Amino acid sequence: MGFFDRLKEGLKKTRASFTDSMDQIFNNYERVTEDFYDELEETMIMGDIGVKTTEELLDHLREEVRSERIKYAADCRQELILGIRNRMKQGRDAYDFEKGPAVILVIGVNGVGKTTSVGKLASIYKQQGKRVLIASADTFRAAANEQLTVWAKRAGVDIISAAEGSDPASVVYDAVQAAKARKIDILLCDTAGRLHNKKNLMNELAKIDRIITREYPGCYRENWVVLDAATGQNAVAQAREFASVTDLTGIVLTKMDGTAKGGIAIAVQAEVGVPVKFIGVGEKLEDLQRFNPDEYVDALFYRD
Repeated sequence: MGFFDRLKEGLKKTRASFTDSMDQIFNNYERVTEDFYDELEETMIMGDIGVKTTEELLDHLREEVRSERIKYAADCRQELILGIRNRMKQGRDAYDFEKGPAVILVIGVNGVGKTTSVGKLASIYKQQGKRVLIASADTFRAAANEQLTVWAKRAGVDIISAAEGSDPASVVYDAVQAAKARKIDILLCDTAGRLHNKKNLMNELAKIDRIITREYPGCYRENWVVLDAATGQNAVAQAREFASVTDLTGIVLTKMDGTAKGGIAIAVQAEVGVPVKFIGVGEKLEDLQRFNPDEYVDALFYRD
């Protein structure tokens, strides 16, 4: 099964709860009316597209209806999908970091799949022929280092780590020196799970950021937040909080499989202004892939 088919399978619950409800509205209303817009709005918000994004999408739809003189509700479906597709486009430079050398700092709260995502990303880039190094800068969680070491061995890449309780910034410092000496293409830095209101952990993040800036000028800098898609609007709130304290450049959405909240991919990119770069639909290595907005929209709205 290819990734697109796995994505479609993963979004099955979302289609059953969200897309089917939207299709029902398009079919139930013959003409475009205020009631039609109201029902669409309610369904989109319930589908975790979010209030702000829903309002913007429906404002755009209203403009299209007026300018194109659309009368029938069924004709609005394609216009709405096109609006979503356009809103999810990524910049041309979204993956420039892959040219290397790049340092990718991976952050997020506990339990979202940060460490697993770092391991999978290491394997993905190693298979592409890139020189990859992992920094295990989560020195708080006892199992983090062991878990990441297993992933590093599986991927066939080296790992820089330290004893539990060590200074995470020093781990990143050592990893940056190693990355420069070994001419590494991509350095992936795993970090401890942190909440935005934990001041000491946020200060630690700032310290790590300063070290990378000072020690590796000229490298591509990426800060990615890992979000659990199943948490819906909480994921948007988390992304917004991390964006307020660090220069976020990307989002990794995990656990898209089995959730009815797959619409979150639309909301998080639109509301935080940061592109989704990778998406996960399962536990296996091949279940994490570079995010393709067109494939996502097709998997969400089209059955064939």
